[in-house]
Amino acid sequence: MKALRFERFGAFKDVLQVCDIDRPVPGPGEVLVKVAAAAINPSDTKNVLGRMEGTTLPRTPGRDFAGVAEDGSEVWGSGGDIGFTRDGTHAEFIVVPREGVAPKPKALSVAEAAGVGTAFITAYQGLIEAADVKPGEWVLVTGALGSVGGAVIQLAKWKGARTIAVYRGDDPEKLVKEATGGAGVNIVFDCVGGPLFEPCLRSLGHLGRQVNITSVGNRRVSFDLVDFYHHRLTLLGVDSRALDTAACARILGTLAPAFDAGELQAPGIALEVGLDDAIDAYQKVDSGTAGGRAIFVT
Repeated sequence: MKALRFERFGAFKDVLQVCDIDRPVPGPGEVLVKVAAAAINPSDTKNVLGRMEGTTLPRTPGRDFAGVAEDGSEVWGSGGDIGFTRDGTHAEFIVVPREGVAPKPKALSVAEAAGVGTAFITAYQGLIEAADVKPGEWVLVTGALGSVGGAVIQLAKWKGARTIAVYRGDDPEKLVKEATGGAGVNIVFDCVGGPLFEPCLRSLGHLGRQVNITSVGNRRVSFDLVDFYHHRLTLLGVDSRALDTAACARILGTLAPAFDAGELQAPGIALEVGLDDAIDAYQKVDSGTAGGRAIFVT
């Protein structure tokens, strides 16, 4: 079968190769999936560049997929280990634990389903499982144009919450003051971190919760600790790589009915390419110039 492989970390043009390798054979409790579509995530590009922890080599990258299982059923899945310690989805076939796949929503094409994975799983993990969003609450979302930010906005509205989207150059505190009359938001889902971390924290009202998933630029941040404990705030760190295939399948299974009902929409797809176009596609995703989700279609 064809698979995208890398044996060392480095520039995409230097280390990525499309290879012919043996089709994986499922062991006990595993299932073979013919990959119909697989997303290219920023974490996939960072993985090849050596900016992610715990990757074992040689490796096939890729986390998210939609395809056909051995029994002929259409499935989708993801996993924090896929593409890092287990061969990933940028290949014609993948083997995963049987509980690591969920039925694909009928309303989504395979390319659309492949584009949901990491973005919506991260958003669900942070907004619903960690921050426990409630109907009527205010949610501030930074990086709102990104795939995770967009998923957070959708999930917040799905749960009956109100959202404030922060785009590049926006002042979060000003937006929050205008929208809430100075009361502050209940939840911040910060997809940027770095210079936005403290302004976001100041945007929280009493008993507010802030979710952080990354930090662009400076990894170190500071804030007013007295103000933090007086307002009884909570900081929540979320890392979707901590979720295995079974945990991801559970989340995707929970979300599937909402996609089928039209209550949630798959992220927009900007690129559909084959494995032979991997280097160009990886470069566009890594530089942020893809313009939307990039999907391998096998």
